[in-house]
Amino acid sequence: MSKPIGFTEADVPDQSGKCFIVTGANAGVGFEIARVLAATGARVLLGCREQTRAQDAIARIKRDSVRTAAEIAAKEPRIDALINNAGLMNPPLMRTKQGFESQLGVNHLGVFALTSLLLPKLAETPGSRVVVTSSIAHLKGHIDWDDLNADKSYVKTERYGGSKLANALFFYELDRRLRAAKSPVTAIGVHPGVAATSLGRHMGLIQIVGPIVGLLLNSADKGAWPALLAATGKVKPGGYYGPTGFGGIRGVAGEAKRAAQAQDPELAKRLWDVSIVMTGIDPGLPPA
Repeated sequence: MSKPIGFTEADVPDQSGKCFIVTGANAGVGFEIARVLAATGARVLLGCREQTRAQDAIARIKRDSVRTAAEIAAKEPRIDALINNAGLMNPPLMRTKQGFESQLGVNHLGVFALTSLLLPKLAETPGSRVVVTSSIAHLKGHIDWDDLNADKSYVKTERYGGSKLANALFFYELDRRLRAAKSPVTAIGVHPGVAATSLGRHMGLIQIVGPIVGLLLNSADKGAWPALLAATGKVKPGGYYGPTGFGGIRGVAGEAKRAAQAQDPELAKRLWDVSIVMTGIDPGLPPA
């Protein structure tokens, strides 16, 4: 039987001597990313929000300890890729320790902060990459600039889509600024399709019809393929990758559809500036 055209875990080259950071690696897609990288010889630092589910993780990264994670990672002799995979999907209204709405805080601001803190270390390794995980939900996502932190209203699905649009805008702007600065670091975006993992445990109805819906979903191991492609394969700087079958829901990894608003330089710069103010962390990259 011939291999499907596209990238799978079988295409990951030998990673001996390389070091990767994978956030959200205690379960689901993140676990599968880490598993494959380790199997191909890489040293993998695991970043997990929930310590009780990450007893075997090398570094336990909670949503209120981004700086600690960066300090641990910065001690490594090299970092070949930071794979930002951790995320929340459609939880009831919750706040991070810093007071951020949880989906904004975990899905975007935490990614922005950790990436910013690790950029100097990443720049020490030629060919290093930053991988940012978005979602097909970004295609219809909307950022409520007048109520960014959900102080006035909270519709969980809308906030999720907005956070995933923020991910797409972030890696787009990061790529532009890295290239303008002639940095050796490359930024790439990915999405896992619609993977059958615990990420959507707050989705309600989908838990009831799970066995039926599951026939259409990507498995966690296949959901890892786009991130593995972005971290180890041949990709375009600033490219966006995901499953190529069944409307982008499942299948082998390849180039993916991106919303026009996710490539709006004015929106991207606005989000960048707001993120600096909210996190208090400046990546130190001038505008493109």
